[in-house]
Amino acid sequence: MDSLLGPDLFVNASVAAGTPPEHVVRRVLGKPGKKPKTTDWVLDRVQAMLAAVPGFKQEAVEPQMKLIRDLVEIVPLKSQPAADAWEKGLVASAKATGLKRVITDHPDLADKTESDGVLFISSEAWLVEQTTPPPPPPMAKKKS
Repeated sequence: MDSLLGPDLFVNASVAAGTPPEHVVRRVLGKPGKKPKTTDWVLDRVQAMLAAVPGFKQEAVEPQMKLIRDLVEIVPLKSQPAADAWEKGLVASAKATGLKRVITDHPDLADKTESDGVLFISSEAWLVEQTTPPPPPPMAKKKS
């Protein structure tokens, strides 16, 4: 099932190598073919967070954002939620992109599993889901 990447995953992938969010972004953005979808609301949060990270060089923000924008398809939102309205922004972004889930590790949403029909899943849970093999098919009944 496709999921929208929350902005914290983009940012963590940019600055925290080896973390579950970084692994999620590499798996999703590294797939050939169809680009993952996101919105300008998400990308604006990514840019603001990158600019706020003390160890991230300010002159690297724009090139990083260009790279991210080249890797995704940007879908317009009908209205722009406030910058600090994480739940509303991610739900609106998921709905605009036609997705039912958001991968996010945002601390304000840690206890949230669903909002307005959109599921929230952590990067760690998504990685477990992606790496767990499917159950075996049911055993066929033997004829006697």
